[in-house]
Amino acid sequence: MKTRDRILAALLVLSSVVTVLYWINYYSGGDVRVSDARWYTAFEGSFPVADGWMAVCLFFAGIGLWVGRPWGARFGLLAGSALLYLAAMDITFDVENGLYSLAAHSDPMKFEIVINIWSLALGIATILLSWRRSMASAT
Repeated sequence: MKTRDRILAALLVLSSVVTVLYWINYYSGGDVRVSDARWYTAFEGSFPVADGWMAVCLFFAGIGLWVGRPWGARFGLLAGSALLYLAAMDITFDVENGLYSLAAHSDPMKFEIVINIWSLALGIATILLSWRRSMASAT
């Protein structure tokens, strides 16, 4: 297995764990919340199930890619798609509600920007690598 495959696999598992930790913090401490306003919490509160699905796909993609199994690439396609969907939803919401301007004085918003960039970059990288692995195992 190539080093880049191992790096991606590790990042996928790490992202799965961070996703779970994010939601634990969101509901227990709230340090990751950009706002406590109802309109914000209603939107964010709609994500745990979808993010749970994403975390499962990330985890299995990472493990499967690490051990070189064909199902790792298949889960990678699912995980990459979920990451891009999350990024699209978050970015659209943040733009429509003017939340990026809060980054100057809001650590949770800075973290939200990191999540947006991470989701886009990791989603694209995961789909590209997983697509190549899926095509290679299909032939």
